[in-house]
Amino acid sequence: MFQRDGMLLAVHRHMQPRADEPVFEATVRFRTVGDVTCTGCVESSASTVAEVIAETAVARLTERGATRADDRISEAGMEDRKRQGYF
Repeated sequence: MFQRDGMLLAVHRHMQPRADEPVFEATVRFRTVGDVTCTGCVESSASTVAEVIAETAVARLTERGATRADDRISEAGMEDRKRQGYF
């Protein structure tokens, strides 16, 4: 994992940390089945569906808004991916 602009991102061949972004291990979950290049993750120790539901029930920030990495790239990041044939 590494952190960029307040978002946790998984290290992947298409998502590499910059020189000033330390890599670390963390227990996380993803809000959706997404692509690591456009979806951040949430620190979580939840290991069951019930635990995930309990976490989201008390959350103060929607995970959708907190984990959409495309929105940090540009205002139309997801729309740009659609035009490029990603979906």
